[in-house]
Amino acid sequence: MRGIHLPLNEESNVGTYTLAVSGMTCDHCAQSVEKVLAALVGVVTAQVSYQNKTARVETQDGITESALIAAVRSKGYGAELLKADVRKIPRRTSFPRDTTPSLHKGGDGLTIAIIGSGSGAFAAAIRAVDEGARVTMIEAGTVGGTCVNVGCVPSKIMIRSAHVAHTQAASPFPGIKSRPAQVDRAALVAQQQRRVEELRFAKYQSILDANPGINLLQGYARFKDAHILVVKQPDGRETQIKADRVLIATGASPAVPPVPGLKDSPYWTSTDALVAEKLPQHLIIIGSSIVAVELGQAFLRLGSKVTMIARSKVLFREDPAIGETLEKTLGEEGMTILTHTQTKSVTHRDGVFQIETSAGVVNGDRLLVATGRRPNTTGMGLEEIGVKLDQRGAIQVDDHFRTGVPDIYAVGDCTNQPQFVYVAAAAGTRAAINMTGGDAALDLATMPAVVFTDPQVATVGLTEAEARLKGIETDSRTLTLDNVPRALANFDTRGFIKVVAEAGTGRLLGLQAVADQAGELIQTAALAIRNDMTVDDLAGQLFPYLTMVEGLKLCAQTFKKDVKQLSCCAG
Repeated sequence: MRGIHLPLNEESNVGTYTLAVSGMTCDHCAQSVEKVLAALVGVVTAQVSYQNKTARVETQDGITESALIAAVRSKGYGAELLKADVRKIPRRTSFPRDTTPSLHKGGDGLTIAIIGSGSGAFAAAIRAVDEGARVTMIEAGTVGGTCVNVGCVPSKIMIRSAHVAHTQAASPFPGIKSRPAQVDRAALVAQQQRRVEELRFAKYQSILDANPGINLLQGYARFKDAHILVVKQPDGRETQIKADRVLIATGASPAVPPVPGLKDSPYWTSTDALVAEKLPQHLIIIGSSIVAVELGQAFLRLGSKVTMIARSKVLFREDPAIGETLEKTLGEEGMTILTHTQTKSVTHRDGVFQIETSAGVVNGDRLLVATGRRPNTTGMGLEEIGVKLDQRGAIQVDDHFRTGVPDIYAVGDCTNQPQFVYVAAAAGTRAAINMTGGDAALDLATMPAVVFTDPQVATVGLTEAEARLKGIETDSRTLTLDNVPRALANFDTRGFIKVVAEAGTGRLLGLQAVADQAGELIQTAALAIRNDMTVDDLAGQLFPYLTMVEGLKLCAQTFKKDVKQLSCCAG
């Protein structure tokens, strides 16, 4: 730990602990447990044996066995103490001060505390140090936040493996023999988690190791006042951090609805589902959110039966055509989707979930709750110091990420901003600029969004309904993919591309797409909207032939032409 000055006692507990670790299935599991133990403040060495199912940990600075056990359990494994040898030794009075000179730019030696260690937190920390500030990052769990650990990275790896299995089992080409994939879920999870750990080290831990201006403190933070944080460390000790500026970047966690019986059952959240080493025979999903459709399709393609219980419709916040198209596609693949269905109660007995709904009873061996995410803002004393929260508990910020309390900023999923990792990172950089005396806002008018189903869903700008709410008259066109040469060549014409323009001027307002590789074409649409292009401008651009992005040009052409009457590459 670099540059943090903490009050210390005259003596320190130094100990050697041996833990029994259950739930490990391979050496990779042992490595995962070893890393989480070694990352704890106060742990000197950690050695974990898969063969012996044990962990031997040498500690100092008073860390307790409960903190070690909690760390192991945070990775999804069981742990209990087998043996402890603890003794007291004299200790030094402070940690060594970091003597690296400040860059003395806009921050000019400011001290900044950042609560959280995800993408928004790291983006802010890196920029703040570049501006001359000194940063203390406070993290209660695993470094890296949601995206790399339990979100974007592992989910996209799982989705890709499911896509490969599906392609093998359902090739659109009769000249290639289809056969059901033989899925080893445990091997897939091991590969997935290795990549997660590689990226966590490369994109997060190595930055901490290489940047002397960023100090990491493990623990839970709460506000004493606007400039003083009380941090409870894993060993139970508390210390105070004083900072000129504070950035809250605590992210969000899966939300659990108040369904009778649910909390007493062994339900999954997305975090649990992503590391499950055994495929369910019948997975029931409560919710129809992005997480629900992405993981639901992945488990379906890997071999599970899947039933989705949707209180409204699939992806009900999107343009209605998106949900309708995706619901049809998932249904054709074999998913059962119960729309406009209320979940009344949950019971779990003898390994079976029984879900009572307004459409009848559904039974399955696993239950995934995917009803959105809630901001991690409780227990921090935010309202006591004047930080305003919305009804969901999200921190309300302006376009400069100010909370309304002087010197306190917030970014990422804990705020009222869109819950996307690239929004959090962009916000983190801009918040750091503002905290160090600059002036930077984030314009979300052309924020692209992608749902990684197959076909993918991608959107940018305004829908027709959103434009009407703003008092803008619209003109729109929808192009089905049987008009896109690349989709025809792929023998995959599921989906559509829809362009929304301003009536009269033809100015591009938004685009929605359900298509193979929709996530790759959406940025072109974002740039077109950002640069105030019109439908005619887009229709007149050169697009490479036999690409999905050419569908943007074709859809733009439909405002004035019947593309069915055009030859290939018609300009």
